[in-house]
Amino acid sequence: MVDLHTHSNTSDGDLSPALLIKEAVGQGLRALALTDHDTINGLESARTAALASSAAENFHFIPGIEINISWTGGKTTHGAPGIGPGGEFHLLGLGLNAPSPGFIAAVEKLSQRREARNREIFDRMQELSIAGTWDELTALSGGHSLGRPHFAALLVKHKIVRNRNLAFARYLGVGKPLYVPKEGLNFEEAVALIRESGGIPVLAHPISLYVAWGRLPDLVKTLKDMGLMGLEAWHPTAKPGSCRRLEALGKSLGLYITEGSDFHGSARPDRRLGYSSKGRKIDDAILEAIPELL
Repeated sequence: MVDLHTHSNTSDGDLSPALLIKEAVGQGLRALALTDHDTINGLESARTAALASSAAENFHFIPGIEINISWTGGKTTHGAPGIGPGGEFHLLGLGLNAPSPGFIAAVEKLSQRREARNREIFDRMQELSIAGTWDELTALSGGHSLGRPHFAALLVKHKIVRNRNLAFARYLGVGKPLYVPKEGLNFEEAVALIRESGGIPVLAHPISLYVAWGRLPDLVKTLKDMGLMGLEAWHPTAKPGSCRRLEALGKSLGLYITEGSDFHGSARPDRRLGYSSKGRKIDDAILEAIPELL
């Protein structure tokens, strides 16, 4: 098995990059891509762990990232539909073997925007007289990249809600009191930066775009014309029938088809390394069909 979409505690996962590699090797995976949100800070640690592993000769580490993309609703300037209300546009960059200076600068800019967003969420929390301090949030993040899951953990800690799911449903989800939109990169800029860094830009979990099936082909075709190279057709949040439909769409447009667990750890226990929609094993044929990643 392989897994082309995972997260460590460098963004919003539970395991350190090194422990994530150890877990993947222990479960017999042949390859794993680390794709933390808007950061590449965990890649060197993961690469070192992969090279030091007893299975190093048979294990392939793929450096990656998951970038938030700014894409408006309605029609785009290219004529394709935008994402639906409440939708999210994420772009995977797989095979970042030589991050360019421009790529590194853009990721640093994303980090600064994330910090500003976190501060705004915290300010809103204070305005609502919700207990909690910045030091508590930092502690909950383990000193790594702070995000909404840590705010959710804080709400649970102070018994504002019973669990993290309720924290998002009542406070942190789209349109809720503590929700602050995430500012991402322009799509064309992100594609160019990924490609100049040796990577492959892949549309992550297309279902999360909230685009109607009748409009999705036009959007994906436009994205391909703008430099998109792959489509993550298989993902735990999509039903198998939808995944097969996405795979057919991607293949019809000549895109690489990828598959990932979107593993985070205990925050999303339903997502297991090496498995995607409804417990489907991610076969290594997925990786073998993408020669640039081998």
